[in-house]
Amino acid sequence: MAVITWRKQENIAIVEMCNGPNRMNKTFAKDMNLCLDQVIEDTDVQAVILTSTDEKNFSQGIDVEWIGGKLHTGENQTVIDFMYGMNNIFKRLILFPVPVIAAINGHAFGNGAILSCACDFRFMKKDRGFFCFPEVDVSIPFLPGMLAFVRKAIPEYRFNQMLLSGQRVTADELAAANVIVKASENKEELMADALAFAGSFAKKRGIFQELKKRMHKELIRVIDEEDPEYIDALNLFVAD
Repeated sequence: MAVITWRKQENIAIVEMCNGPNRMNKTFAKDMNLCLDQVIEDTDVQAVILTSTDEKNFSQGIDVEWIGGKLHTGENQTVIDFMYGMNNIFKRLILFPVPVIAAINGHAFGNGAILSCACDFRFMKKDRGFFCFPEVDVSIPFLPGMLAFVRKAIPEYRFNQMLLSGQRVTADELAAANVIVKASENKEELMADALAFAGSFAKKRGIFQELKKRMHKELIRVIDEEDPEYIDALNLFVAD
């Protein structure tokens, strides 16, 4: 059963994570890449909304138990393949030829929050859910590429505080820092706001992608150069 699906509403692709807490593992990466392949093949699509079907969670981030289990049984290559798969997803979202809008409908923790930062724009509902980078508390440091593209979404002063404290932040706080376009009242308003915003775009894919490619050239370089040092070496955790 797929953990990510997509559907089309008029000319907007709605990509839905549909596995409860939506923790990221190899299956998640495979399904997300498959959905992005299918969306990009549909030339009628003019915008993408990324959201979740869960009532409580957008995404709880990396499936740490899955990674730990694979490393414990010596399946290191599976973890390496997963990390490259996630980097590919981040790069694809950053360079996607149509606007990508995250509709954050619940908790966005760790890689879930990072995933939303790879999108072009973000909305978040404010009646439930926190946005948080808990890596400082679980001894999992950001990869350099993650730091680079989170900075495109979050002002440096705010990111510094969030990264080093692990603080849980509300939609209203994110709106005040211009991290999200709007803090929507509830789930229904969140999707209505995201759909209306997505519908305001009708740009040609060529120029849209080229603008993003030039704007994020340095960011993509950082992601590409980090891979062997951190991923191939499985330099992903910090011992206490």
